[in-house]
Amino acid sequence: MAIKGGGKGGRGGGRGAGKSLVRATLAIHQPPVGYSTTPGGLIRTFDFDFNPSQLALSRRAQWKTTPTAAVRDGAVPEFMGPEPREMTVEIFLDRSDDPDSNDVRKNVESLFSCCEVTAASIAAKQPSTPWVVFQWGAFSTARFTAYVSSVDATYSLFGTTGIPIRATCQVHLHEIPSKTAGQNPTSGALTARRVHRVVAGDSLQFLAWREYGDATVWRAIAEANSIDDPAQLSPGTELMLPAAEEVGH
Repeated sequence: MAIKGGGKGGRGGGRGAGKSLVRATLAIHQPPVGYSTTPGGLIRTFDFDFNPSQLALSRRAQWKTTPTAAVRDGAVPEFMGPEPREMTVEIFLDRSDDPDSNDVRKNVESLFSCCEVTAASIAAKQPSTPWVVFQWGAFSTARFTAYVSSVDATYSLFGTTGIPIRATCQVHLHEIPSKTAGQNPTSGALTARRVHRVVAGDSLQFLAWREYGDATVWRAIAEANSIDDPAQLSPGTELMLPAAEEVGH
């Protein structure tokens, strides 16, 4: 899967999808502990300054052909299975309207950190880089859990003091397949997860009832976000909400 985005929406105008009020995000999570395929606690949400202007999606299946000397027209290929999806996201960062801002450098470093082992995973004796989930509104086709294999940043504009105020980053994602209830385990497809920002009055029971129609499954949200005390939810905290299929399973 290849996704490219350079639409200048949200902050700076532009055309088409770039103007969408719904921002694309990259949710950065701790890796899970054990053999789980559900991302761990949310580290932070990277909000796109500019939404993608176009998305090009692709997927491949792997076949194997073994040459046979006795077969004139070639051997019959053997289907080996689908390959996990890949995604390349182009992220455009711009603070040219604020030459003294250090946001561009900080945001690039935040993306680079997706290729660095987390302290929590080292403490759990399962070293791993963060897991991420790309999300953009209701476009579930482009939403899946992945690891970041590389980040390439190009700085193209600097302030008078040398601070970078514009950059383009190519972020390469590789899907981490996860099974869903009632689904062929070889399909590699993932369920949709989303991020919720806590507001005053929220509780895990209320969120479970609103999302899944069952307040008793609040523990699924707590486990997905490594919450030890469900009574302590601070406004502004971002929670990863598992897909309904995962909770039901």
